[in-house]
Amino acid sequence: MKHLLLSAAAAAVFALALPAAAQNVAIVNGKPVPKSRVDVLASQIARTGRPVSPEMQTQLKEEVVLREIFMQEAQQRGLDGSDDFKNQMELARQTILIKELFTDYQKKNPVTDAEIQAEYDKFAAASGGKEYRTRHILVEEEAQAKKIIADLKKGAKFDDLAKKQSKDPGSAQKGGDLDWATPSSFVPEFAQAMVKLNKGQVTQEPVKSNFGWHVIRVDEIREAQLPKLEEVKPQIAQQLQQQKLAKFQEDLRAKAKVE
Repeated sequence: MKHLLLSAAAAAVFALALPAAAQNVAIVNGKPVPKSRVDVLASQIARTGRPVSPEMQTQLKEEVVLREIFMQEAQQRGLDGSDDFKNQMELARQTILIKELFTDYQKKNPVTDAEIQAEYDKFAAASGGKEYRTRHILVEEEAQAKKIIADLKKGAKFDDLAKKQSKDPGSAQKGGDLDWATPSSFVPEFAQAMVKLNKGQVTQEPVKSNFGWHVIRVDEIREAQLPKLEEVKPQIAQQLQQQKLAKFQEDLRAKAKVE
């Protein structure tokens, strides 16, 4: 009877030990290594979009075991008592906690579809209207720009003059081509002169800006081609999320008492 009772007691202890053992991936020098450490590493990898395969799970288990071995060695050498270690630990603690704060804020203050629609409407209003396919020749002196206009009237090719004389490195070798753009993409002086031109027309007087003197030709005019909401929705959502987080940070800084 005594032996039977002892066996029952041993079985009970063993049964209680099973869940605890299941929570650990290893015992290193008598110290349990909890499975939660593997779970944290796996979660970090999953956030990057990479799948956590069974093979990677095995690698992660080995990783946490190695970390435990190295950490125990560092502790035995007393390295965890140094001021440098303590300062680094405090900085790491702050970094992790701040990250959790920002993550918590974003979860509780998500960007709504209504906010995305409103931002898209603002973008559409600012970017709507007409787009211009424009060329220009940029020079330093007004007299040089006037001569270019005169040469164009005599039959000189705009593309050739742009390649030879324009000091705009972005467009000169393309014959002065600035591709499609809305007036708001240019400095005011350039835009004001451009919108007065019809297709195929060249400015009859040089246009002065802070870059120099421009000779402008409009090649094509069309209604602005805007991307659909669904095409830019992820970018708008990310931008709004960043703006919200920046405002949250600014508000915390503004109400903090710093002496």
